[in-house]
Amino acid sequence: MKRKYLSMAVGCALLAPAAFVQAEEQQPAGHQQATQLDEVTVTARRRAESIQDVPVAVSAFGEEQIKDLQASTVEGLQGAVPNMNIAQGRGSANSVNVFIRGIGQPDALQTFDPGVGMYVDDVYYSRINGALFSLFDIQQLEVLRGPQGTLYGKNSTGGAIKLTTKNPFDNEGGAVEVTAGDYGRLEGRFYVSGKLSDTIAASIAGAKITNDGYVKDAETGKRYNDDDTEALRFKMAFNPTDSFRATLSLDTTKQDAALTLGRPMANLRQTSLAPAGVIVLKPGETGEWNRRALTSFKNGEGQYLKHSGASLAMDWDINAQWTLKSISSYRKLKTKSYIDIDASEYELGDVLVALNQDQKSQEFQLHYDNGSNLHATFGAYYMKENVPSYQEAYADDLFSFLGAKVPFLRTINDDLTTTSNAAFAHLNWEFVPSWTVAAGVRWTKDKKDYARSTSTFWGAPFTALNETVAFAANASWTAVTPSISLQKAFGDNLMGYVSANRGFKSGGFNGRANTKYDTQHAKFDPEYVWTYELGLKGSSADRRFRGSAAAFYSNYSDFQARVSQDVGTFPVLNAAKLNIKGIELEGSALLGEATTLSAQIGWMDAKYDKFEDFRLDPSYPGFDPNVNHDNVPFSPDWTARVALQHVFALGDNGNLTFGGDVSYRGKTWLSVDNRAVLSQDAYTLLGVYGVWDSPQMAWQVRAGVRNLTDKEYKTEGQEFASVGNIQTAYYGLPRNWYMSLRYNF
Repeated sequence: MKRKYLSMAVGCALLAPAAFVQAEEQQPAGHQQATQLDEVTVTARRRAESIQDVPVAVSAFGEEQIKDLQASTVEGLQGAVPNMNIAQGRGSANSVNVFIRGIGQPDALQTFDPGVGMYVDDVYYSRINGALFSLFDIQQLEVLRGPQGTLYGKNSTGGAIKLTTKNPFDNEGGAVEVTAGDYGRLEGRFYVSGKLSDTIAASIAGAKITNDGYVKDAETGKRYNDDDTEALRFKMAFNPTDSFRATLSLDTTKQDAALTLGRPMANLRQTSLAPAGVIVLKPGETGEWNRRALTSFKNGEGQYLKHSGASLAMDWDINAQWTLKSISSYRKLKTKSYIDIDASEYELGDVLVALNQDQKSQEFQLHYDNGSNLHATFGAYYMKENVPSYQEAYADDLFSFLGAKVPFLRTINDDLTTTSNAAFAHLNWEFVPSWTVAAGVRWTKDKKDYARSTSTFWGAPFTALNETVAFAANASWTAVTPSISLQKAFGDNLMGYVSANRGFKSGGFNGRANTKYDTQHAKFDPEYVWTYELGLKGSSADRRFRGSAAAFYSNYSDFQARVSQDVGTFPVLNAAKLNIKGIELEGSALLGEATTLSAQIGWMDAKYDKFEDFRLDPSYPGFDPNVNHDNVPFSPDWTARVALQHVFALGDNGNLTFGGDVSYRGKTWLSVDNRAVLSQDAYTLLGVYGVWDSPQMAWQVRAGVRNLTDKEYKTEGQEFASVGNIQTAYYGLPRNWYMSLRYNF
């Protein structure tokens, strides 16, 4: 059946003669009958261009397309972009884990940097915490696949996700929307925008999102994996002259949720110190999950986040050829999250993680356009980030002595400061008609200062083992990330390109250096990737078909892998070299005047060229025969999606739209160590929706069902096998329905 759906996806995609598109088509509010696909404009290269002219693999979604994906956060993009894996972060209600083309952040700790850059209005968000954006005032969302090291810098080795919020001048009026669904889902959203004068416009947008959660406490009935989020954004745009534009943006998000619970997939173990041995506290769960869970946290501990910031973007047209742009920003993030890593009533690996982040950044861009065949971008970037954190690890059930539990607590205070400086240049030149070369280079210097203090507290009779381990370290890394592409216009409707791009993810320090030995080996080096790409983009002359295809090969070195060595020891290794190759196809076709067919297909083959892991050596005391690295995590071989939409014209009664999609994902490994229980077999998801729009698009009623067949599937994994044999899986949403009412004014 799974292969049947995949074959269906391939067959439907091939119906489009131009093959595949790189964006869901942009439509006005509501769905209307059309005679051609609308033009899609993206800013993948830091300037507005037609998506068909950009030698970059990029997918773009407007407001209505995001709704048709039935996505309320960026997590809803799962399945809509080839070779992208996106899921809520491990045991956290406020973080998101993104992998593009097999590259991402395999550990959630704050001392790791993401492998996919997240940007809102061109402001970089450096933490995966607070990146599970609620999509309530988005003008467009772009997903750039492949390294973006020249124009976007470090930590964009896999790609970048760009969110652009609505401009007050371009979106006069507003909307109010209310959504209700099962699992106690209730959402309210609004957007209001208007001109205060000929030169000033302002907008305010807000959202209140709640749901009760789909995991229930097996004893108390309390709900987990819930949400309670409030978000607000204010923007003011100032256009005093034709040559100067400025936009001030203020935003804040607050989330107060219960625990995010997974499912223990392996036997949870206690180590008996005397008599020596291992005690199974809880067998690993098998079969279908009833979405019931137990936790050691009994006092209402949950997960809290507050994320706020301000940015000022200014554009100055110096003359007809030169434009100067400045982007200044300040962001502040505060989280306090209890995480039940073992997902049980036992204290084996339960933690409190609290961090306070502040981030300052400044970027200057100087653009040159001669009006015909030459465009250049020059820029400089500065960012300083400070991330102090406090952690507690609870493990009262991890050890026993003569039949009695041995209390255990570890506290951690650390402080990470990152200073990043960069300069870049990029040139796009049509040197002869129909031939264009683009080349750029970026220089980046990262400096990190890290201080850490770890205190361990044992209960009787082992209090003599109590100790405090502290260290401080600093390091800096410099990287040069060039890019080059050559593209050929074969006509008005067909373009091909070849490109080579280098990406760089910063080095750092192991945030789990709990012993003196660990502190001496805490530093790990940066990751680098070279990606070579061949692409084709085209459309039919009548603009009813549009598509793209891309083939890529990535050489990925110094992969940063966190592994479990011994109890309480988690070294970070620059363990691996990878070779990743793949093909990506996207397309849309307008069938008649009322039916739209779209498809996205990705194939990827990710393999380790080598993986240096001392645990694979039989002579090593901690040799683990259950560890292997045959498969790269979060890198399924196939991803595919087909969507179909039809609009029924009701005359004076508006329009009625029905749509649905089927998505397929191949087998996915959820841990670096390839633990069998932390893998997800291939699966297929179905979604359907219906929309009624009033004649003047003032009213919209929408209803839909996600995961129509109630498929059970894993999305993430926690692997700390050296601590009580912890191997915890997190699951995607069960079948869920919703209805919404929207009024546009």
